[in-house]
Order: sequence, then C-alpha cells, then structure tokens
Amino acid sequence: MAQHVQDSTLSDAVLAHLPKAELHLHLDGAVAPALLARFAQRHGAPPPTLATDDHSYGSFPDLAAFLAVYGQVCRFMRAPVDFEEASFAALARCAAGGARHVELFFSPDAHDPAAISYGAMLDGLTAGLSRAEAEFGLTCLLIPAHNRELGPERGMEFLDRVLADRRPQVVGIGLDYAERGNPPELFAAMFERARREGLRVTAHAGEDGPAAHVRDSIAQLGCRRIDHGYHVVDDPGLVAACREQDILFTVCPSTTLHTTIWRDLAAPDHAIRRMIEAGLRVTVATDDPAMFGTNLLCEYRLLAHTMGLDQATILAIAANGLSHSWRSDD
Repeated sequence: MAQHVQDSTLSDAVLAHLPKAELHLHLDGAVAPALLARFAQRHGAPPPTLATDDHSYGSFPDLAAFLAVYGQVCRFMRAPVDFEEASFAALARCAAGGARHVELFFSPDAHDPAAISYGAMLDGLTAGLSRAEAEFGLTCLLIPAHNRELGPERGMEFLDRVLADRRPQVVGIGLDYAERGNPPELFAAMFERARREGLRVTAHAGEDGPAAHVRDSIAQLGCRRIDHGYHVVDDPGLVAACREQDILFTVCPSTTLHTTIWRDLAAPDHAIRRMIEAGLRVTVATDDPAMFGTNLLCEYRLLAHTMGLDQATILAIAANGLSHSWRSDD
C-alpha cells in the first residue's frame, strides 16, 4: 500500500537511473514542436501554428481538444524518414529517463494513406528502432492501434494490414481515441481474430469512459493490460476482479491533468492513488510526452514528490512494467 509522506527517499538521481519500461507511449504524441516544424519544411507545408514554443503545444481542456491537435500532428508525417526521426527522438527521450524497454503505439489511420502506406510507416519505424537500440541499448516493440471512432468494420481492415505485414517488432494491437459512443464490445470479433493470430492485445479504457469499459475490455476483448483505466475505481467489485486476475494498468499521471476529472495529483482521492492503494498492478508511462510537456523521469518525480509515494511503492511500479511487458523470454 502506498504511504502518504511529504517526500520519497528516492532522490532524483536514483529515479533517473532506476530501470524502467515505458509501455504506454504514442509515437505521434511524442513529436515535439521543433521536430514537427522540420517535417513541415521537408514537405513544403506552411509552418504549423499548433505550438506555443519549440517545446510545448500548450494545455488541453479535455480529451477532445487533445485529439484535435494530435490529428493535426499526424498530418505532417508523410514519409518514412519522418517516422524514423520521430521514433528515434521518442526513444532517445525514453533512454534519458532510464527506460530499458519501450512498447510504442502508432496510429496508422491517423495518417494520410495517399501520402504514406502502412508498410512505409513500418520501414521508417523499424529504422528508428534499430538506431535507438544501437545507440542507447534499449529494446522496443511496436503496437499499431485502431482508432475506435472509425468503427469495427474499419477495424477489421486495419487488422488486415497488420497481419499482411508482420514485422518481428509488431507484437500486438491497441484500441484508442474517444471511448464514449465506441464501447469495447464493438471490437470483440477484431480482437478475437488478433489473438487467434498470435497478437497481444491492449485497449484504452476507463479514461473518459466508465468502469464498464474496463470490464468489457477484459471480458470481451481478452485484454490482460488496460491503458489508463482510472474509472475502475468506481466499481469495487471490478477492482477486486482486476486484482485477482493480475491485470496491468498503464497509468499516466500528467495525462490525467488534461483528459480526466482528476486534476490534482496530490489529492487523496486521485484515481491513480486509489488504484495503487487497492492493490492493483500499475506501471507509469508518459502517454503523449510532447503534448503534455513531460518525460519518463518527470512522471516518476510526480509519484515521489507530488503524490508522495514511498520508495517501495515506486520500485514496485517500475518493476511491474519490466515484468509485465510483452518482451519475449529471451
């Protein structure tokens, strides 16, 4: 159980060197404004006006506002070299925060199919991963994610592309974008097929959707990992079931300040604190670090200094990510 203290005994230096896994990181949300400007210049597009400076996109009042900016960033990524540079930069930031292993989401349907194919995206991504592994020594797997707003039929088309071009780095699929109006059960057939084909599965659930979305992502989609999942705390019975089933939740403290009802990380009723105190298995990630102005070390600092979690709790959170990643036994 987490202890509420003024500070953690873990110093920033120890937090920086603590071995970590980053299991909830979106490629497009990791593109810093300065890199986005380079993409625009490369493709002869007008300079983007999304950024407040070279490092920040500003703040977001809710999930819809965030997704609008996220979509615009995706439209500037039009060539394999964009994906190579974006993935390398994202992994360099992870390595600087102590990450040893990363599982990177990307959103194929957020990009213009007339500009770049799914295979070309993978060409760029795998080149970036290879560079990062050689330079930083970290490993990385890829998780293409379906935009649930496009519906289940488009989801099957998405899965067709994933299965037709199975690179070794592509280990599973995800489900993201706005939950409301797009419940998990719509994608049950898609996820069953993915699992049958040997892909791992995860889903964004319980971020802006109800606890039922967490329950149905587990029961109907077969997920053993839930991205965000904060509204699980609204259902004590579900909390107990998730604890018993050893479901992993990839929680993102900074994101909650923009896209959820929990806007105070120091509050005793913040969902992440309640999840930890209930004995749920969680690990911490950055989600969209360029959008939210964070990095992996910053998220661990929030655990230590803002949430006041003790050393044992923080070490367990880091260990959860490493032990419950989708790396092979090798």
